[in-house]
Amino acid sequence: QVQLVESGGGLVQAGGSLRVSCAASGRTFSDRAVGWFRQAAGKEREFVAAISRGGEIYYADSVKGRFTISRDSAKNTVSLQMNSLKPDDTAVYYCAVTPRIAFFASYSYLSLQGSYATWGQGTQVTVSS
Repeated sequence: QVQLVESGGGLVQAGGSLRVSCAASGRTFSDRAVGWFRQAAGKEREFVAAISRGGEIYYADSVKGRFTISRDSAKNTVSLQMNSLKPDDTAVYYCAVTPRIAFFASYSYLSLQGSYATWGQGTQVTVSS
């Protein structure tokens, strides 16, 4: 069973950059899609970005042009580079992976929380104004 370990969260000023990473333990997730979601205090968890097994990439409109998702197969990690950060980006960021038997790679599928089988513990990102 794949397990996810997240790192890279922290405090950054508005306009700054931060990189959060998701590492697989127990087994590789190179054969699965990986998504990033975030949840601000008192708010619902929302989609941020995803990368499919085949390399298709999707972003939420709120982060498009500022965030970049990438996969490092050799290190068995998926990272989210966050630039031009805004206070509204403050949230706990979670990574998640799809089941092995899932083959959909569309935005409509990978943007849904229910499409993912395994979730990380989350890492706090705080952007000060």
